[in-house]
Amino acid sequence: MSGVKSKPKSVNGAKPRGAEKSRQEKASTVEAAPEVDGQAAPEVDGQAAPEVDGQAAPEVNGQAAPPPDVIEPDPELTPEEAEQARKKYLLKRFWISARGYWGRGGDRLAWPFTIGLLILICVNVGFQYGINRWNRAIFDALEQRDAHTVYFLSAVFVPLVLGSGSLVVTQVFLRMTIQRRWRSWLTTAVIARWLANGRYYQLNLVGGDHQNPEARVSEDLRIATESPVDFTAGVINAFLSASTFIVVLWTIGGALSFTISGSTITVPGFLVITAVIYAAITSTSMAVIGRHFVHLSEEKNQAEAEFRYTLTRVRENGESIALLGGEEEERSGIDKRFAHVLRQWALLTGQHMRTALVSQGSSLFAPVVPVLLCAPKFLEGSMTLGQVMQAASAFAIVQGAFGWLVDNYPRLADWNASARRIASLMMSLDGLERAEQSDALGRIQRGETEDGAMLSIDNLSVTLDDGTSVVKETKVVIEPGERVLVAGESGSGKSTLVRAVAGLWPWGGGSVNFHADRRLFMLPQRPYIPSGTLRRAVAYPAAADNWTIKEIKAALDRVGLAYLANKIEEDAPWDQTLSGGEKQRLAFARLLLHSPDIIVLDEATAALDEKSQGKMMEVLIQELPKVTIISVAHRAELEAFHSRKITLERREGGAKLVSDIDLVPRKGRRNLIGRALWGSGRKAA
Repeated sequence: MSGVKSKPKSVNGAKPRGAEKSRQEKASTVEAAPEVDGQAAPEVDGQAAPEVDGQAAPEVNGQAAPPPDVIEPDPELTPEEAEQARKKYLLKRFWISARGYWGRGGDRLAWPFTIGLLILICVNVGFQYGINRWNRAIFDALEQRDAHTVYFLSAVFVPLVLGSGSLVVTQVFLRMTIQRRWRSWLTTAVIARWLANGRYYQLNLVGGDHQNPEARVSEDLRIATESPVDFTAGVINAFLSASTFIVVLWTIGGALSFTISGSTITVPGFLVITAVIYAAITSTSMAVIGRHFVHLSEEKNQAEAEFRYTLTRVRENGESIALLGGEEEERSGIDKRFAHVLRQWALLTGQHMRTALVSQGSSLFAPVVPVLLCAPKFLEGSMTLGQVMQAASAFAIVQGAFGWLVDNYPRLADWNASARRIASLMMSLDGLERAEQSDALGRIQRGETEDGAMLSIDNLSVTLDDGTSVVKETKVVIEPGERVLVAGESGSGKSTLVRAVAGLWPWGGGSVNFHADRRLFMLPQRPYIPSGTLRRAVAYPAAADNWTIKEIKAALDRVGLAYLANKIEEDAPWDQTLSGGEKQRLAFARLLLHSPDIIVLDEATAALDEKSQGKMMEVLIQELPKVTIISVAHRAELEAFHSRKITLERREGGAKLVSDIDLVPRKGRRNLIGRALWGSGRKAA
C-alpha cells in the first residue's frame, strides 16, 4: 500500500528497578512503582490482566500480536495523495487490531453471538415476507367483502407481530451485546498497550497524532466498535430484504405495456426497474451532497476533544490559575476553543441539512410511487387491491434496503473519523513498541550489579527521541546506604538523568544496573494525589488496606500532618485541598509506609521551607537508615543530609559529569569509575 511511515522511536521497556523477576516472584511481592510526573508507573506484565464481563481479559502486550511492519510512503505521491493513503492505512490499522475479537485470542462468545445475530436477521426477513403476504391477503378479502377471511387473518396477525417483535428484541440484545463485549475487549487491549512499560508517559515525549488519548479510548473507540456492528447487520438485512422483495415485485408487477405513437412498448419487471432507478438517484444524491461528511466529522471530533482537554486543564490547575488571577486569560483560551467547535458544528449542520432534504424527500415519495405505477393495472382489472398494497409494501422495503446508505451516511462518516483517531493512537503505540524491540536509535540497557553495589551507571548517555544528546557518557557506582546529591544548573539534564535511572526515559545508550531484588520509589516535585479517601492517597500506589489506620496515622504524624489524622477515611478532592507543601509531606509519608530500598527525590522538597525540608530529611534518614537516596535539588542546605555530591554541567553536545565529591569523609574506593572528569580538565575533589 502507498501508506505512511510510522517512525520508530527507541524506547526502553525495562522495569524501573534493576533486576528482572519471574512472574511468580512479582505476584508475591508488593512493590512501589516509581511515579511519573506525579503518577505511578504501573507494572503491567507483573499483574493479572483486568477482568472483562467477569472473565480475564486477553493479554495484548504485543507478544502475541506484534505491531505491523513500518509502511514507507510512495515518494512519487503528491502531499494530497499521501494524506489519502495515510487515511486508508489508518482504517486498515484499526482492523488489524479490532478483528482480533473474533480471533484465537478474542472473546469466546464472539462467534456464537455473531452467528446467532445473522440467523435472527434471516428469520426476521422471513417474518417480513409473511407480513407482506398477509397484507395482500387482507386487502383482497376486504375488496371481496369476505368477512370470514378477514376475521381469520386478523387472528393470524397477532402471532405474526409477536413473533416479529420477539425476533427484533432478541436481535437488539445480541447486537448490543456484541458491541459491548467488542468495545470491552478492544478497550482493554488498547489500555494494556498504553500502560505497558510507561508508554502513556513516553507518548508525551514524542511527536505524532496521539493527542488526548483518554478521549480516543473513551469516546472514539466506543463509536469505532458500535458502528461496524450496526453497519454489518444493516447491510445484511438490506441485502436479504432487497433480494426477497425484488422477487415479490417482479412476480406481482410483471410487465408494463404502454403505447407511444402507435407502437406498444413492454417493460418487464417495471416495479423492480423503478425501485433500482429510484434508489440510484437518492444514493447518488447522498454521495455527492455528503462527500465532505468524513472530513468535517473528523474536524468536529478533534475540536471537541481539544475543548474537553482545555476544560480539564483548567480544573486540574485551578489553584494556580486562581492564585495568579488568570481567569480572563483562561476564558479567552476556552472561548477560542469553543468558537472552533461551533464553527465545525456549523459546517456539519449544513451537511446534515442537505442530507436531510434527500432523506425526507425519499421517504415521502417512496410509498406513493408504486401505487401510481400500479394504478393503471388496477383500474383495468389486471391487479387486485391486495396486489397493489403488497407491491407498495414490497417497494417500500426494497427502497429502504437500497436507500440504507442514505440513512446511515452520517454515521458512516462519524465511524471513519473515530476509527482513524483510535488507529493514530495505535500507530504511536506501535512505534514505541517497535522501538522496544529494536536497536535502531539505541536504548538504555538495564540489568543487575555484580559487585554488591546498589546502583551502577556504565557509560550512560541520555538522548532525545531524535538522537540529540542531553547527557554524555557517565560512569557512577552508588553503594548501599549512600545518599547522593545530583547538582547542576537548570537545564543541565539532572531530572532527565534520574528519570533514565528510574527507567522512565527510554532513549540513549549504556546501562543502568540495580542490586537484585531491590525496590525503587521515585518522588517527583508534584506528587500525584489520587481521588478517594486520604487513606488511599497516603497508601498509593499500593492498596489502602495494606496498612492499618494506626500505621497510616503514625506515618502522617512523623511528617507533620497529624492534624489530618481524623480525616483518613474522608473522601474529598485532596488534590485540590492540600497545599503544595502538604502534598510533598504526604509523599514522604508514603515512603515511610513502603520502605523502599532506593529513593529518587526529584526536587521533592521544593515546596517546603528550609526548616520543614530539614525535618523531612531527618525523618527519612532516621526511619529508613539503610535506604539509598539519589536527590536532585538546587538548595545547598540539602548537602548536609547527603554523603556525596555529583555535579552535571551543561555543555555543547550534552551535559557532562564534572565533579564527584564526598560530603562525608569515609574510607574505601571512590564511587566514580574512572576518576578523571570527562571534558573538564580537572580532578575530582
